[in-house]
Amino acid sequence: MGRRIILCDGAELARLWGRIGTGEQEELIWVPREDEARARPRGFRALHGRLSGEGIEKLDPKEGDEFALVSEEPGFVRTAAKAIGKIAPAAPVLVLSDRIEPDDLPLHPCLRRTGLRTQIRDDIDEEFSHLGNLSRVVALRNLLAPRERVAILLQPDPDPDGIASGLALRALLGRKRSTAPFVSFGEIERPENRALVEALAIQVRTVTPDELDEFDGLALVDVQPTVFGEEIPARLRSVDVVIDHHPERAGYDAVMRDIRTGYGATSTILTEYLRAAELEIGPKLAAGLIYGIKSDTQVLGRETSAHDVNAFAYLHARHSPALLRRVERPAVPLDGLKALGRALVRSRVQHGLHVVVLGRVREDVIPQAADFALQAEGAEWAVAVGLVNGSLVFSVRNVGYVRAAGDVVRAVVEGLGVGGGHRSMAKGIIPLKAFREVYGSAGHEPVREALEKAFAKAIRRDE
Repeated sequence: MGRRIILCDGAELARLWGRIGTGEQEELIWVPREDEARARPRGFRALHGRLSGEGIEKLDPKEGDEFALVSEEPGFVRTAAKAIGKIAPAAPVLVLSDRIEPDDLPLHPCLRRTGLRTQIRDDIDEEFSHLGNLSRVVALRNLLAPRERVAILLQPDPDPDGIASGLALRALLGRKRSTAPFVSFGEIERPENRALVEALAIQVRTVTPDELDEFDGLALVDVQPTVFGEEIPARLRSVDVVIDHHPERAGYDAVMRDIRTGYGATSTILTEYLRAAELEIGPKLAAGLIYGIKSDTQVLGRETSAHDVNAFAYLHARHSPALLRRVERPAVPLDGLKALGRALVRSRVQHGLHVVVLGRVREDVIPQAADFALQAEGAEWAVAVGLVNGSLVFSVRNVGYVRAAGDVVRAVVEGLGVGGGHRSMAKGIIPLKAFREVYGSAGHEPVREALEKAFAKAIRRDE
């Protein structure tokens, strides 16, 4: 984190800022007026050379520094912004004033205005947070503006968080589906995912890695390139943008990378981008982003941060309740319910682990079964496994205060398949051939016993 350089226009406003309180990494600079040479406010140092480029240069601004201009005079703000632009053109600027109108502000690619005397310390910090996100939006737009077609790559069978995040990114870029299409390496299968794309009237094109060569720009949301396997295609080794909240992975390069593992959803990150850019969020987009946050945090009950709660509250006043209801109640196929019923009869909870073997099912049934299985009395972990296209596919859920589910799944599939995920939810895939080579039979009981032992061992690791 760089410095926050606070430039106060005169002693009176400097003293006002001093009463607000000084935050971390803030450098307080007082720009004296003609009659204030001996009136230096406590905690401030004077800017010699005033607002000339030479004066700003003496502050020695570095990459990552931010500026705040505290003034009620448009001339002061215009002069300061111009001087800052010459010495530190990439530095974002926050204007704090109760009198300066938007039309009085100078042209600047990364500038925000907010009130002054009504602010309290938390408001100031929030404004700087918006400013940081605005800086990212500006960098994002500058990077992708020259590209003719930007592919927005989602994970296979994109989930609501990825879908909504992609839609928000397209809105931020001011593009349409023709110049920023959604693409994925797998079709949309889960009912709630299909319901969401239908409700939002969007299209997700299924592509092969080679087809990414059609695009001169590539942005990934809610996913990182190495999720697609250790031997990732050449096109994914170097991408333009990655925005995600999953644990950070190595093995690829990105021009712009914004990965916030402390957030419960990527939709929260994109909501903060939209707010910082002061872009209007329509009812459809707001509903999609709310559902993205709800689905990845289990209605703000799992892996939730204050950022998620604030984004949810902001979106709630803007979303379409009718549209949200359409996507929150997807139909479960009758065959899937029957398979779950048969599996529950044979299942058991041992040492907090509940393994449910479904047999051959549609893939979207598996995570829904895992969610249900975690509700069993005594269960701290739930594993639902089904046979899909020649592979054992399993979804994992836990109560959130135990070992990270993604780490456990990676340990279980090591050398056999692929897998990963969050602290309390994850997914793994093991080809049936590889499973049989290690465990022998792939009948219901052998699969349950093998997974019980493998997961129990992985969960206990490092204890």
